Amino acid sequence: MTRNPAATRAQGLILLLGVLLGSALLAAQAPAPPAPRVSREGQACVECHASMNPGIVAQWRGSAHARGGVDCYSCHRAQEGDPAAFDHYDRRITVIVTPNYCAPCHDQEAREFAASHHARAAQFIGSLDNMLGEIVEGGPAAQNGCRQCHGSEVVSLGDGKFDPATWPNSGIGRVNPDGSRGTCAACHGRHAFSSAQARQPENCGKCHMGPDHPQAEIYNESKHGIQFRAHINDMNLQSKTWVVGKDYWAAPTCATCHMSATANQPITHDAGARIGYTLRPVISYKLENWEARQNAMKDVCSACHQAGWVDNFYAQYDATIELYNNKFAAPAKAIMDQLYAEKKLTPTPFDDKIEWTYYELWHHEGRRARMGTAMMGPDFTQWHGFYEVAKHFYNKFLPEAEELSPGITAALLATDEHRWKKGLTPEEIKNVLEFYKKRYGQ
Repeated sequence: MTRNPAATRAQGLILLLGVLLGSALLAAQAPAPPAPRVSREGQACVECHASMNPGIVAQWRGSAHARGGVDCYSCHRAQEGDPAAFDHYDRRITVIVTPNYCAPCHDQEAREFAASHHARAAQFIGSLDNMLGEIVEGGPAAQNGCRQCHGSEVVSLGDGKFDPATWPNSGIGRVNPDGSRGTCAACHGRHAFSSAQARQPENCGKCHMGPDHPQAEIYNESKHGIQFRAHINDMNLQSKTWVVGKDYWAAPTCATCHMSATANQPITHDAGARIGYTLRPVISYKLENWEARQNAMKDVCSACHQAGWVDNFYAQYDATIELYNNKFAAPAKAIMDQLYAEKKLTPTPFDDKIEWTYYELWHHEGRRARMGTAMMGPDFTQWHGFYEVAKHFYNKFLPEAEELSPGITAALLATDEHRWKKGLTPEEIKNVLEFYKKRYGQ
């Protein structure tokens, strides 16, 4: 029997229209989502700001806060003694919702955050980093760069207004007018305050990126980041509990490893609680209670990896940190200390060429090598990391040190780790050349 193509197409169209009509009828019959429970004061806020700032009202309407009856006035109602409080119509409110305002409902989270390095991030003021921004580069560079990640003191001018040199500021370690430190909105976002947002790697990438701390880029390169992108629809980011191995298992994100719950430990808002090393300074070192910290991180790893795999990774990691510390970092620091002691350098930072070379050696290239290893980003460990460290250590830093103080590098270059600079043996050269001939055919 021969089918009529036109009739077949017509039947298909009728079927499609029927499906669409049925879906529309079902949607029409489905109950509308309940309107948020709003206090009288909150309703006045919503009615006014729905026309003035419709975006923030729409964000709030879709939030867990709205579903739980937490409205504008619940969060912005001024606490007694807040120096930034002001009268707004017939209510006393504050613009900046600080951790003190979140704590009555989120006490444990607020206490954990207050104990974290994030809450102390504004202490970078007075550091070499801030000296670069404030003095070498210029104040506005620091205001719109450094301070928007680290935070700084927010100065209230009264009547709901703030010093524009200090506000707006969403830095994680912001010092608020009420004396509290930090802002929950740095990770959860105003006014949706979304847990799903805080669980995604881009959320951390606002600050943890760039030449000196490229965690976002390292994560994207790593197998973890690749798995996340390939299986993002399986991540169950809206889950209330979000326990790795239970609510999701496709991939870890930054939050998975550093903050979120496992079958054996609860969520923490101290993002450094599972970090055993500090990789920020010139020479890396293990933190207080590093074994407990590392075991907490190993527990996260074990949701997807066998114990032997995890232990071997940490063995590789430890060896890489030891290599960086002993071969490059400690010798470079010793040379810089000697140059200062000999008064070959002035006390003023960055007025001598070698100070820039040394700063980038540990602060940029050295961090990339160490962080690349910690987060399993091989290209950052090698080409963005150790390659740059070695190139600039041997071809810039050591020659610049010799120029300032002849003979200062002699003892270092006589050690086994740096012996290659004096020339390889004929046998070593032969082995290298034969390897490349076999590998590349020339």
